[in-house]
This record gives sequence, C-alpha cells and structure tokens, in this order.
Amino acid sequence: MDWLDALQWPAMAVTVLATWLVGSESARRRKAGFWCFLASNAMWVGWGWHTGAWALVVLQFALAVLNIRGQAKAGRAQRGGGSRQEGAPG
Repeated sequence: MDWLDALQWPAMAVTVLATWLVGSESARRRKAGFWCFLASNAMWVGWGWHTGAWALVVLQFALAVLNIRGQAKAGRAQRGGGSRQEGAPG
C-alpha cells in the first residue's frame, strides 16, 4: 500500500479532532481546531489528488477558504472592529 493511499485515515482523524476542538468554549482550543482543519484540508487534497478525486480537492479548497473567512470574521468581532450589525448575513 502506498503511503498516499493510507493518508485518508489520518486526514479523517484530524478532521474529527478539529470538529471537536472548534466546538469548545475555550478560545485556545477553537484556534487549535482551526489549524487542525487547515491541516486536514491539506491532507485531503493530497489524498484526493493522488486518487483523482477532483470534487474532493475542490471541496477542500472551498472549505479552507470558508474556514479562513470565519476565523478572520471572528477575530474582527473579538477585537470589536466588525462594521456589520450583529446577526447580519455575510
């Protein structure tokens, strides 16, 4: 078995760990979950590229962009720099 074939298992484990971490009340754990999600995105892209799962590759890039956007918005809200009304979409 090629090591890239086995990459799906650690990618799955890191994704589950990230999901658990971002659900935490601790800001430190939520931030760790963000980085775990980005690591899992990279692992899934590696596995998807190797296996030709192009929809998965595109999905992982989209999820990474959404995670980065969410982290940026959370950082702005925490600093009180958000210009949007609370509860407003976007």
